[in-house]
Amino acid sequence: MELHSTNNPQLHATFREALFQGLPPDNGLYVPTRIPRMPETFVRQAPDLPFDEIAYRIAEALIGDEIPPDTLQEIIQRTITFPAPVVSLDEDTGILELFHGPSLAFKDFGARFMAQTMAHFNAKDEGELIILVATSGDTGGAVAAGFYQTPGIRVVILYPSGKVSPLQEKQLTTLGYNIAALEVDGTFDDCQTLVKKAFLDEDLRQNLRLSSANSINIARLLPQIFYYWEGYKQVQHLGRPVVFSVPSGNFGNLTAGLIAQQMGMPAQHFIAATNINDTVPAYLEHGRFEPKPSARTLSNAMDVGNPSNFARMLHLYGSTWNIMRANVSGFSFDDEQTREAMRAVYAQHGYILDPHTAVGYLAWRKYRQQKPGKDFGIVLGTAHPAKFQEDVSEILQAEVPLPPPLQQLLKRNKSAIPMPAHYESFREWLLSNYR
Repeated sequence: MELHSTNNPQLHATFREALFQGLPPDNGLYVPTRIPRMPETFVRQAPDLPFDEIAYRIAEALIGDEIPPDTLQEIIQRTITFPAPVVSLDEDTGILELFHGPSLAFKDFGARFMAQTMAHFNAKDEGELIILVATSGDTGGAVAAGFYQTPGIRVVILYPSGKVSPLQEKQLTTLGYNIAALEVDGTFDDCQTLVKKAFLDEDLRQNLRLSSANSINIARLLPQIFYYWEGYKQVQHLGRPVVFSVPSGNFGNLTAGLIAQQMGMPAQHFIAATNINDTVPAYLEHGRFEPKPSARTLSNAMDVGNPSNFARMLHLYGSTWNIMRANVSGFSFDDEQTREAMRAVYAQHGYILDPHTAVGYLAWRKYRQQKPGKDFGIVLGTAHPAKFQEDVSEILQAEVPLPPPLQQLLKRNKSAIPMPAHYESFREWLLSNYR
């Protein structure tokens, strides 16, 4: 697999190089030099293929011979150990439930795939690999679960103090062993900035082997392509155009869907659904990308004011606003609208939405109002509502039972290291603990 930087098409890397580097040295993002198109026979056969077989064929088309077929098959089988069902709300709407993995969030797919591929390549290397990851909520829990006790790999998770749910924080801070949690006095954007600065610090990288598990890392993003195909296959028999509504923060999830479409998945349209952190919907409306400080909301994992993966979205469309806008619509909603959607869906369908999925549902309904037709909407269900038990129970005035994995979390003690949002403090901590 050949990749290059979004900032410089001449700056190339293999999949292995991009996996461990995380970011190119020019501060761009790695993107595939060529996006392979799946054959029409694959599209027709998809409804009869199991999820892991779909994932394997897509991974093989993307990665090529950098990972031997037998090894890649094993990686996929260790990654895809839980389903991604489409649950119908009504005749026009389905929820693609992506929260049946160990951390109960969609990011389990990417984190587990990345952990397996890194373990494969790292087995031949000497020295410890340090994974840096910034999280606004769900990424950290998925990465912690995916990399827990992986030999030769240590994980450092940066999260904004007071801006993740209690259960999310438990997922980040209670495993120990090879997982360290830094509680940053700032926002998610501050956490992400610290990670990016570390990757661009040549002196630091001379002393430490660093990589990233955020969606800035191409290996976290690629496996998210798998479940778009899995979702499409489940509604293909309807014979209707399919629109994906994607709750979005750092926009890796939507970017994966756009790549799936370019690989041949017959998606009709995509919806970028955000909370009041509406940088991308504003761009789609006016053609100006104007990052701003993130604002705290009920859907905290989407509280991103300067989404990193927007650079990849621009690259996919040749930085042409009109072309992107023709394929992607953007809508934003505030917390009260989110609460009302959660109440309405629970009252009408008996289905409990988490706040993030509720934003995706709102965006699909708004799109449908503006463009009525025969489309079937698939809303990405990005997290289990029990991860936000306190908020969801209060909003719905109903009990949200905790699945067994979350019940066990409540018995564990938090262990996090306070960290100011200053790069020198972060850098000094890394060198003191890992050099």
